[in-house]
Amino acid sequence: MKKELNKDHRGFVFGKTNYVLLIIGILVIFAGFLLMIGGGSEDPNVFNPEIFSFRRITLAPIVVLAGFIIEVFAILYKPKN
Repeated sequence: MKKELNKDHRGFVFGKTNYVLLIIGILVIFAGFLLMIGGGSEDPNVFNPEIFSFRRITLAPIVVLAGFIIEVFAILYKPKN
């Protein structure tokens, strides 16, 4: 006998693990954008080389990209039931 699937299943699209991963991904993206802020100058005639620091040019985009990868994984993750 085949079990009939309940086609009228009304629940959440994702499981608890997916939502936790989504929140973690959002926090990682937010942290990456926080790493990018700052380094500006109050006087437009004065150059501030701090805007080209390793943190803003390299580290922050890598953190943001990692956050987006976590988001894609959270959406595609299917828990074993």
